[in-house]
Amino acid sequence: MAVTTNTPENNDQPHRVLIVSVPRTASNLLLKILNIPKQPNVLTNPKGGYFFYDAFMTASENGRIGKPLEQWTVDEKSETKAAIQRCFNELEDYSSRARADNKIMFAKEHAFWFLNPRFFTGNINSAEEQENAKEFNVSTPERYGPSQTFSANNKTVMPDEYLRTWQLAFIIRHPALAWPSMYRAMQKMSKAGVIEDDDVKGVSVKNMSMEWTRKLFDWCLEQPDESVAPLVIDANDVIHNRGAVIRFCEKVGLDTASMQFEWTGSAKKSETTESTNVGEPGELAFRKNTVSIMLSTLQESTGVVKDKAPVSVDIDEEVAKWRVEFGDEIAELLEKATRDSMPDYEYLKANRVTV
Repeated sequence: MAVTTNTPENNDQPHRVLIVSVPRTASNLLLKILNIPKQPNVLTNPKGGYFFYDAFMTASENGRIGKPLEQWTVDEKSETKAAIQRCFNELEDYSSRARADNKIMFAKEHAFWFLNPRFFTGNINSAEEQENAKEFNVSTPERYGPSQTFSANNKTVMPDEYLRTWQLAFIIRHPALAWPSMYRAMQKMSKAGVIEDDDVKGVSVKNMSMEWTRKLFDWCLEQPDESVAPLVIDANDVIHNRGAVIRFCEKVGLDTASMQFEWTGSAKKSETTESTNVGEPGELAFRKNTVSIMLSTLQESTGVVKDKAPVSVDIDEEVAKWRVEFGDEIAELLEKATRDSMPDYEYLKANRVTV
């Protein structure tokens, strides 16, 4: 059936959809169900987004992600800034193609990956620190206007004027399910040589937060003349509530007739690994290892795996399981990250798409 949802016209730009996620929130499952590669009027890259992957990996090199910016070298800062701008430019290249073809531009990004590195170690408040944050902001094309402002809840590298040209949507998952899943994935990536052993804890902790998701959601609510409200979908609904996913699809202006809830399993692996724009065999292997680890359950499935999302979650019971699986130190780390994230999760969940 045809979708009747009206699409936004922000700043005279064609409709663009940006789904903001954090790792292990079933965001790739959502894209699989939405069947993004087969959507008739959508353009995206072969990965369905992750344009800022290289920027995040560059910012993670040599443990810099866990260091205050004052301890970064000039080269580390310039390399990270250049990587962020390259990622943004690629996103804009795809957007230009979508605009020329009169298609919806679609992308999915992890919130932390396009966060301004000045905020990696927490909020900054002084005027001097806010001024220093500008060193990582991207340079946007003139069509988005002459000014580049960053309101209080915009902690990204992209100015308000640019973000307003996207319809933002958010996918969330209960932290007691997402965070241990992320840590397991980081352990596998360490064993595969994707990341250093010493970086497992640091990379995990930095991503175990819904703070940046909530701030960007609140930023959306603060925008003047916002024509399309931000959308939120919970992983539990993605897995258990087909009606909510269909409604989400309608609200972002996609074709519900193209959706799928069953597929053919591992034969589809090539969809996520083809065309990585990488010429180096070593780097290509690196990326394929990452994809294999992060998408293993999805690639091996033939439909929605419902046992990955229990209907109810008892954090105390989960902590006891983590102590057995990971030991006391990591269990305590996961517990703190989970409890710290619950207010943001519950707030966002209260605003999710329902039927």
